[in-house]
Amino acid sequence: MPPDGWFRRKSKFPPAPAAESAAAVPEGVATKCAHCNQILFTKDFEKNLKVCPQCGFHHKLTAPERIAYTADEGSWRPLFETLRATDPLGFKDYQDKLDERERATGMTDGVQVGLASVGGVPVVLGVTDFRFIGGSMGSVSGEKITRAMEEGIARRLPVVLFTASGGARMHEGLLSLMQMAKTSAAAARLAEARLPYIVVMTDPTMAGVLASYASLGDLLLAEPGATIGFAGARVSAQAATQKPPA
Repeated sequence: MPPDGWFRRKSKFPPAPAAESAAAVPEGVATKCAHCNQILFTKDFEKNLKVCPQCGFHHKLTAPERIAYTADEGSWRPLFETLRATDPLGFKDYQDKLDERERATGMTDGVQVGLASVGGVPVVLGVTDFRFIGGSMGSVSGEKITRAMEEGIARRLPVVLFTASGGARMHEGLLSLMQMAKTSAAAARLAEARLPYIVVMTDPTMAGVLASYASLGDLLLAEPGATIGFAGARVSAQAATQKPPA
């Protein structure tokens, strides 16, 4: 029997090292869809407002991105920028979390509120950035939402809010839970003033935020595939005898 390999055709070229066998893709050129895993050109992905052209999944946007995509160019005027969260309960590591998120995002709170025009229509615009402690609603977030509605009443302008939150901020305890009542009361005053209140729920909109100002709009919109509910799937599964729908 001839030795193994006698009749194999030899390549004219030596095998390329593994690192050189495939061209390296520069960082930032491609993005993977979080839903369908499709590889997308980042430039095209961002041009499509971070919506996957393959499956239509809406990816999370930062507050600056949301404002840039929504407000007419040059119309954004931020309000209440001096408001800053504190640690009234002395919750362990809370101040460290606030400082770290401020450095990472450049914001002092997850909610950004301002005056803008959308399609030429003046509005009070508010957006939540999920990067800031999961978009959770603390005393400053609730105060900004309340002031946004009061600003709408004072200026006779519609109020448009984009929500993205895991719920109330546990680090502030009862102070956080009270924001549900405060923002709901402000929404009631806005309704009494007969001014439009539009809520756009993005992924995710949960718990105390959904149970308060997010569900009180005159017009409620939601991004396709957004997780919206009071409790997450794991919590619901633990509390129910049947598994929740996928």
